[in-house]
Amino acid sequence: MSRIGKLPITLPDNVDVNYNESEVTVKGKFGTLQTKIPDIIAITEDDKRLQVSLKSDSRSNRSLHGLYRTLINNMVIGVSEQFQLTLVLKGVGYRAAVQGKEIVLNLGYSHPVKIEIPKEISVEVAQNTTINLKSCDKELLGLFAANIRAWRRPEPYKGKGILYQGEQIIRKAGKSAK
Repeated sequence: MSRIGKLPITLPDNVDVNYNESEVTVKGKFGTLQTKIPDIIAITEDDKRLQVSLKSDSRSNRSLHGLYRTLINNMVIGVSEQFQLTLVLKGVGYRAAVQGKEIVLNLGYSHPVKIEIPKEISVEVAQNTTINLKSCDKELLGLFAANIRAWRRPEPYKGKGILYQGEQIIRKAGKSAK
């Protein structure tokens, strides 16, 4: 049995969970999330706690146990609190701005980079170099942040690029250090 999978999921007061054999729907004050679950996963609810268990025990089934418990827990946290990521632009002339339904990045290219913002994500730009992303869907939030970051990955010599807040870049010595 999975160590993570056997942990119960505590439900806050403002969260409703509906489930059947193939689908879980979680509703809260920040939105509604839905995911499909395999037939081998069983969900039981008692006293504002969800318990995720397996119907049959085999090696491949045990590997899915912890995964689906974590996915459901992330859905519950997302609709009740929301997830937040902060990106920091480091570099001379690097700037960001939100224009309508897209984010415009000036990253040292000859043209501004325009990225469409998904409707489930709210984007706020502070001080031209800090991008705050919020969403109830953790997977979509991480994917969108990775797409923004892919335009300028942090480089190890000067430390320039798009970084997650609090990320440490391991710096390399240049040619003169040899």
